[in-house]
Amino acid sequence: MSTTPTVNGQVIGQAHYASRAVLERVLARTGTTFHQSLALNATAGSGEAIGREQLVARMTGALKIDSATALAVIAELTGAALLETVPGDGRGAGGGDGLRLTDAGQALNREIRAAAAEIAARLYDGFSADELATAGRLLTVVTARANAELAAGQEVAAR
Repeated sequence: MSTTPTVNGQVIGQAHYASRAVLERVLARTGTTFHQSLALNATAGSGEAIGREQLVARMTGALKIDSATALAVIAELTGAALLETVPGDGRGAGGGDGLRLTDAGQALNREIRAAAAEIAARLYDGFSADELATAGRLLTVVTARANAELAAGQEVAAR
């Protein structure tokens, strides 16, 4: 008789890393890293352009990476002609240059998003809408609490 494990950081982490490993297969075929895929997706989700600072903030907040790493990813995408600079169209705080997907970046982002949707459909198959909603609420609250603790720790470290 199998037992259902208690939901904790280890169980959540195992689900994340297993799911990510499946996605990483797709990313490897496209020559894209996980960080790059998230930067492309964040840029695509922002509409026409996103401020460089805004994209860095999204990446550091979501991935828990430092600004230098986020800027390096942006430089990689710009160097690969997947992102392009839009002078004077910085929509983030402080203005500055903006960034947008090139046609190649849009095509790659669509390919990755379609593959990710197919993966999610397979992995979440068989769960009811209520089960998925409950899991979504739980994970959203856990994420918010963890982010609050991280922010509180940064305030303490800054003193």
